[in-house]
Amino acid sequence: MSNSVITVIGKDRIGIVYDVAKILADNQINIMNISQQLMDDYFTMIILVDTTKCPKSFPELAETFARESRNLALEIRLQNEEIFKAMHRI
Repeated sequence: MSNSVITVIGKDRIGIVYDVAKILADNQINIMNISQQLMDDYFTMIILVDTTKCPKSFPELAETFARESRNLALEIRLQNEEIFKAMHRI
């Protein structure tokens, strides 16, 4: 693995950035760039991350985010950067 894009969407509340950053730190994932915004009562965030040092495979990491999504009442998605770029190319 190398670079991935993580998207986070959920009802705004205190601690969302902390919760997501903790998952990243626990999995040795480095934040390369981050953008966040409030849209009415919803929090949105897009994070470009370096997963080079992450000991988990991509499917294992995707399952980690799926589990944490349920625990945190957020939608957290992990995508390979190249796939993300291809999907959003005009």
